[in-house]
Amino acid sequence: MSDAESRKPFEDRTLLVVSTNYAPEVTGIGPYAAQLAEHWAAAGADTHVLTGMPHYPSWRTDPKYRGVWRVAEKRAGVTVHRRRHYVPPRQTALRRAVFEATVLAHGLLSPPASRPPDAVVSQIPSLAGGVIGARLAARHRVPYIPVVQDLMGAAAAQSGIRGGGRAAAAASAAERYALRSAALVGVIHESFVPRVTAYGVDPGRIRTVPNWSHVRASSADRAGTRARLGWSEGTPVVLHSGNMGLKQGLEVLVDAARLAPDIRVVLMGDGNQREVLRGRAAGLRNLDILPPADAAEFTDILAAADVLAVTQRASVLDMSVPSKLTSYFVSGRPVVASVAAGGGTAQEVQRSGAGLLVAPEDPAALLSAVRKLIEAPAGADALGANGPQYAARHLSREAGLARFDALLTEVLADTQGRPRR
Repeated sequence: MSDAESRKPFEDRTLLVVSTNYAPEVTGIGPYAAQLAEHWAAAGADTHVLTGMPHYPSWRTDPKYRGVWRVAEKRAGVTVHRRRHYVPPRQTALRRAVFEATVLAHGLLSPPASRPPDAVVSQIPSLAGGVIGARLAARHRVPYIPVVQDLMGAAAAQSGIRGGGRAAAAASAAERYALRSAALVGVIHESFVPRVTAYGVDPGRIRTVPNWSHVRASSADRAGTRARLGWSEGTPVVLHSGNMGLKQGLEVLVDAARLAPDIRVVLMGDGNQREVLRGRAAGLRNLDILPPADAAEFTDILAAADVLAVTQRASVLDMSVPSKLTSYFVSGRPVVASVAAGGGTAQEVQRSGAGLLVAPEDPAALLSAVRKLIEAPAGADALGANGPQYAARHLSREAGLARFDALLTEVLADTQGRPRR
């Protein structure tokens, strides 16, 4: 094998990834940022990550990092630079603005002290992360690639956050700044493209880079997992896993549990609405609120449920596609999606063939779909079986990372031989 053939694809490159969320966070955007950075490190790049302190989805700083101002650590070949920031225990537009402002200020005042990068990649929905990425790329005169996971301008308007209407214009302005200066823009779903182009981004500079499934398939005995969790075989279980925030509109599941005492509803995860939901569910013996599952047992618990639920407020259309869907599909259980019909989440469920759509914020409609699946177990199993097949065809980690490799290769090729100023 020649020296050229033995070289790793990004050897001698320095890359900077800006993502407010990162490992050891196990849900949301953090796992994707970590797996991407680790992949590029394994491909030979000197990979650095500028991130915050672990806090998601609980919106509480991980106890190991409390009181830490700045730290650099090595994780799986990646140099991770953490900067302290405010973590709001409850979400309002003002509190979120302070969160973003502290991320922005600390990131710009204390960027990683490393060799200048060859490219900067940032994860949005963090407005601060998007602006930091754009500013650092401009400072070093290198290509900038923002990846749109959520759109905060739309989120402020659609999620129901207190004071969100006033924050939407400011958030959209920050997103416009971050996106318009990009060499290329990645979006995790094509439903984001119209809003990104409305920010002035040339459609020819947008690339679709879907999230991949980052969890393993279940290997545990389903009956054994149910017994361990105290789920009776005679009682159907509807499970929601993931963030308990405003945009999820999880009240619909609490209200569904109240209407159907013969069905067990399980909310597994954390988030700023957890205690609000607990209060709403007071007295309901058929609703459980569980902490997030460990990675080792996560898909085993998903696979032990009868139905997996994904819910969103009716106003959520084009600002978010839940990352939980990739894990749901791998589990092999049918999905009921209580979401707006025109949004990216609905499109993904329809495309997978792994679930049913119902009107959002309608507990009766959700229950009707759940009962339809429970009463026809063979049909429910058939729907669920479509999920792993769809994930294998379209959501494999290898395919997802290859799309990012192509994105990075494209911008680096455009700058080949171009001197930095």
